[in-house]
Amino acid sequence: MKRILWIAIIQIVLLIAFTFDVNAAERRSFYSGVRCQAMGGACLAVVNDETALIVNPSALGKLRDFYGTMIDPEVEMNANATTMYSAGGISNPFVLSDIKGALDSNRGKYYHAKGQIFPSLVMRNFGIGIYNNYLLDAEMSSDGSTIDTYYRSDLALVLGFNFRFFDGRVKLGFNTKLIDRIEADNRTLSSAGALDYGSIANSGMGLSTDVSLMLSAPWTYLPTITAVLHDVGGTSFNQTDSIRQDSATSNRPNLVKQDLDIAAALFPIHTNYVRSSWTLQYSGLLTSADEEDKAKLIHGGMEFNFGDVFFLRAGYNQRYWTAGFEVASERWAWQFASYGEEIGTSTAPREDRRYNMKFSLRF
Repeated sequence: MKRILWIAIIQIVLLIAFTFDVNAAERRSFYSGVRCQAMGGACLAVVNDETALIVNPSALGKLRDFYGTMIDPEVEMNANATTMYSAGGISNPFVLSDIKGALDSNRGKYYHAKGQIFPSLVMRNFGIGIYNNYLLDAEMSSDGSTIDTYYRSDLALVLGFNFRFFDGRVKLGFNTKLIDRIEADNRTLSSAGALDYGSIANSGMGLSTDVSLMLSAPWTYLPTITAVLHDVGGTSFNQTDSIRQDSATSNRPNLVKQDLDIAAALFPIHTNYVRSSWTLQYSGLLTSADEEDKAKLIHGGMEFNFGDVFFLRAGYNQRYWTAGFEVASERWAWQFASYGEEIGTSTAPREDRRYNMKFSLRF
């Protein structure tokens, strides 16, 4: 088994090292959190909290205690959105009609805002939670006539389970998500037309399942490899109408294709109070043929843990640096991250610098 683990880790490193290309287009996952973004978007093999329920259900087998997250608001904005919001005139950063004036005053500048919460109850091998998010990306053309828009809001009930084998060295997990989605997918809208989501967005409900496998060896540095198969069989949203919005059209949100992410990690222990995590991740293995820019799929990160109180993080995400930190106690945690996202094209790569902050209260 030791030989298999090291061969798998070497293969992942080689895959990451030799798959660079030169195109760019933003890829949006169902969930991404502040710790993950601080570590370059690489979190599959290192996640060890309630977000394992969504990110990698086999990691539920790593949890030691039962705990619940009551309050965990997370807000993310890019540099442009922060400037526009600070200038005033925006009451709701996730409503397109509300930010129209700010976009008009900042034509040609990309706006990104995301907010999410995930109250949950988790224990070893099981978890349940409710996930709600709002995501808005928008940019007004230089002549002010159109607005390029992506909007998504999910309300999801998430159940996750894990099975441990060989004293936890092998973990097999899966989750089921009942998702109510409202989506306006990369639409170019007239700035003089209707901008309310009832008119421009599609909505519907669907069931989604992720299956994951994690292999960990009880050796120095605890070498770990994991794979997560997302949206098994594809996730459609034609099960029934949304419970949150009456759509003006009969169109449903886009089908989410089945995809596979793989990752490897090491966990050195430096002293009694200092340990670290090092990880590499390749995302979108099954849909990589659709992505001209393979660098979009590559992530790497590290984290230093000082006594479970202070955490320092850094990483690489799609050519751009990431960084963040966390201050935590037994009942609360405050986290911050900054990362770069590629939003450009193959001929004109374009970094979007984003900032993410989260506060969580647990019992």
